[in-house]
Amino acid sequence: MNSFPVKPELDYVFGDARPEGAATMEVAPGVHWIRMAIPIPGLDYINLWLLQDGDGWTIVDTGLKSREIAAWWEEIFETRLAGKPVKRVICTHFHTDHVGQAGWLTERWNCMLWMSLGEWAFGRTMALDVAERVPDDVVEHYRRIGYSEEMLEALRERGFHRVSKMMTPIPRAFRRLTHDQRFKIGPHTWRVIVGRGHSPEHVALFCENLNVLISGDQILPAITPHIGVYPAEPDANPLALYLETLDNFRPLPDDVLVLPAHGDPFRNLHARINYLQDHHRARLKALWHAAPEWTSIRELLPSLFRRELGPDDMPLAFSEAISHIHMLIGRGRMERRMGDDGVYRYRSAGLDKAA
Repeated sequence: MNSFPVKPELDYVFGDARPEGAATMEVAPGVHWIRMAIPIPGLDYINLWLLQDGDGWTIVDTGLKSREIAAWWEEIFETRLAGKPVKRVICTHFHTDHVGQAGWLTERWNCMLWMSLGEWAFGRTMALDVAERVPDDVVEHYRRIGYSEEMLEALRERGFHRVSKMMTPIPRAFRRLTHDQRFKIGPHTWRVIVGRGHSPEHVALFCENLNVLISGDQILPAITPHIGVYPAEPDANPLALYLETLDNFRPLPDDVLVLPAHGDPFRNLHARINYLQDHHRARLKALWHAAPEWTSIRELLPSLFRRELGPDDMPLAFSEAISHIHMLIGRGRMERRMGDDGVYRYRSAGLDKAA
């Protein structure tokens, strides 16, 4: 039952060539690749983009708030801008490795932040939602989905201010980006493609003239983007949104140069989209077959993850599992009920007919 698709061969255009820190590498005319280290296990680096914009520059994504990343940016400003200013900062979505330095950069250059409304609003809300202790309703959410006492204690110890510590203040004013919107960066027209699921209203940017797609986290070459459910929207169905909006990218040429936020630039877009959709369909099928009787999330994790999960893996694994469960519930393929212990249990629907 746990048959997962094989990853396709992708064309990694630049081989092993990669910039580091304050170095830049031109990957298309006027499009420069920056690759900065970030202290996030499993990611390690984030790709940022510096685009020539006539008499200035546009930055796409910013990195986490840290002295090291701010110093790299200052070195880039000194050595790579040819005396021209940054005219705008575009953030693909609100996650801290993408928007963490946006407040500082826009203040540093007196320029505007460009984001979708969903990402700007969610990011500002998360950054401002700070408390001395983890709120009871947040703890209760994780208790309901089956966190152990050890996991709940670790949650409390982390506190409720991690997001705000990882970003400079998101500006109060911004320029809204919407799906299919077109605008100029230098001589080239770029089109906004919105994807959902990984985040509320993720912005990717496509330039037909350059045949380049800045895909953010929506399409990655080596890992699947995280699709999770969290306390702010405990009954969300983000996986359905993710799979649906992946189709927004199908009209693009297969040989488009994809510039992801993590991993190396690549071609063969359609094969990667097919894999991402097949991967999640296979996980949904495995999960459905794994719950003939009322079962907890923890008991269902082996059906979704083939490797052994350590304590640090559990939070993301739980939230990923819920996103798949909620998609099955939305399709009428799974049911949920509260156990006597206050923890949700799940059971597949229609398994007897499938057999």
